[in-house]
Amino acid sequence: MLSLVKGGHSKVIEDMITANNQHEIVGYLDDKYQETTIINHMYVGPISSLKELIYIFKEVSFVIGIGNNRIRKNIVTQLNLPKQSYATLIHPSAVISPRAKIGSGTVIMANAVVNVDANIGQHSIINTGAIVEHDNRLGNFVHISPNATLTGTAHIEDGVHVGAGATVIPNITVGEWSVIGGGATVINHIPPYCTAVGVPAKVISKERVEFV
Repeated sequence: MLSLVKGGHSKVIEDMITANNQHEIVGYLDDKYQETTIINHMYVGPISSLKELIYIFKEVSFVIGIGNNRIRKNIVTQLNLPKQSYATLIHPSAVISPRAKIGSGTVIMANAVVNVDANIGQHSIINTGAIVEHDNRLGNFVHISPNATLTGTAHIEDGVHVGAGATVIPNITVGEWSVIGGGATVINHIPPYCTAVGVPAKVISKERVEFV
């Protein structure tokens, strides 16, 4: 297992890997490093050294240890790896229905719940104590923050960030790259590229998202 970038989110992922005891962390990639070296028996280096480490370890999988959805997407685009190169990580205390589908590169944190027929895309984050109820559909690069609740049959499109403690009621769609503020209650559909806050949640701004 090679975890990319050791920030706060990455450190949580590191603990998850240790708790699962199914992988060994062999290194970290971050552009703060100018060259590949070994620190505390770990390979570290810039993201551009990825191919070098693939050559060294042969069989290695990756996870993007960044909480920001836009940056995570940019790095995945930059790396241009096949989806099977990414690990799907689930904390042992999470409760996952055997009938749920979870995409490659997605991480599911401690005490999260993913219920029957939920479908979660690639490189998404289901954070500590979050609940993804039955029949939810989540796109790629989504972040469901701690203790947020997606009730049944919600549709959360690509890049959406649902803030801590927010609730999305059944059958609601949150459009791509929108942000739901912490503690909000979403009772109406939210258009793409919006920020919505409050109880009930109301749109306060709209913004296009550009990727490099």
